[in-house]
Amino acid sequence: MVVMLTVATVNMNGIRAAYRKGMGAWVEWCCPDVMALQEVRAPDDVLRAHLPGWHVVGEACQVKGRAGVAIASRLPLRGVRVGLGTGVPADTGRWVEADVEPPGYTGRALTVVSVYVHSGQADTPKMDEKYAFLDVMTTRLAELAASGKDVLVVGDINIAHREVDIKNWRGNLKSAGFLPAERAYLDRWFDDLGWRDLGREHGGEGPGPYTWWSWRGQAFDNDAGWRIDYQLATPALADRVQSVRIDRAESYDARFSDHAPLVVTYQV
Repeated sequence: MVVMLTVATVNMNGIRAAYRKGMGAWVEWCCPDVMALQEVRAPDDVLRAHLPGWHVVGEACQVKGRAGVAIASRLPLRGVRVGLGTGVPADTGRWVEADVEPPGYTGRALTVVSVYVHSGQADTPKMDEKYAFLDVMTTRLAELAASGKDVLVVGDINIAHREVDIKNWRGNLKSAGFLPAERAYLDRWFDDLGWRDLGREHGGEGPGPYTWWSWRGQAFDNDAGWRIDYQLATPALADRVQSVRIDRAESYDARFSDHAPLVVTYQV
């Protein structure tokens, strides 16, 4: 029995605003089996009210109005694990993982993680917070990679890995999100831990395709974007990818977020 599972990662830029701007229509059109959500920016009751009929797990940020991650699934979720245990309020609302078991799935359950990494700000304490979170995240990624399970780590990592992942890379060499020390984390994840970057593997040699464009100016119209939303898969699962796409809105006015969903279909 061949089972397909479509997983979308979506930085909502606020669930209330996203649904007000038409995210619900996109969900109906895309029809994903699982959605990993970031920047929910709302308590759990608001999140669930927007997703009737879905199995939902999440973590709201302790800092009101910030961050927030969730996993919404058409299939039951189990083995839920929330947070990375740092004890830092700014680190809450940034990591949730759960196990999904598709019908007819012959292997062990698929583990899905929704992550929202700090944006950071170069040469400020916010950058130290980001690096501290990335250190703990790397430890967890090593554990998941060594588990032998099929695992997806998806979300807004807030780092463009290479020059082809950011339109104006020359102008951002000293900007958070493209600092060498940040990009080195991704090198380790891919080269040492074996995670596969599906957006790049299936997106060609670049430049782009991008997943985030500033609301300001003509960034969207000029495709002056960043590729900072990822689906990272363990190798065996990455080999079973059927399709990868970015659901970029047709126009600036049609956007429900400053990010575009990254959608991957897997044969599980």
